[in-house]
Amino acid sequence: MTGGTLWTVVLAGSLGCYLLKLAGLSVPAAWVQQPWVTRVVDFVPAALLAALVVVQAVSVGRDLVLDGRLVALAVAALALALRAPFIVVLVLAGATGALVHVLWGW
Repeated sequence: MTGGTLWTVVLAGSLGCYLLKLAGLSVPAAWVQQPWVTRVVDFVPAALLAALVVVQAVSVGRDLVLDGRLVALAVAALALALRAPFIVVLVLAGATGALVHVLWGW
């Protein structure tokens, strides 16, 4: 990609983000304050984060890969279900992923 093409893409993306923000501010308040809208908006960040985590845990490039990251994700989910502090969840997941990588080479 050349420098000119890259800057065109960056500027077009910036303009698109600005227009999307402007469209969101232009929505009437009565639409946004409906109960079903607020329920959906509350769950969107969690759904997006979960999608990003799953993609990072099971893919390398365009390939699906089952390795230590998936085991670490399962350990993190279990720790969260047991209501462990977040720092403990991070340490457990990191240690599990590293251990699986060292022991099995995944």
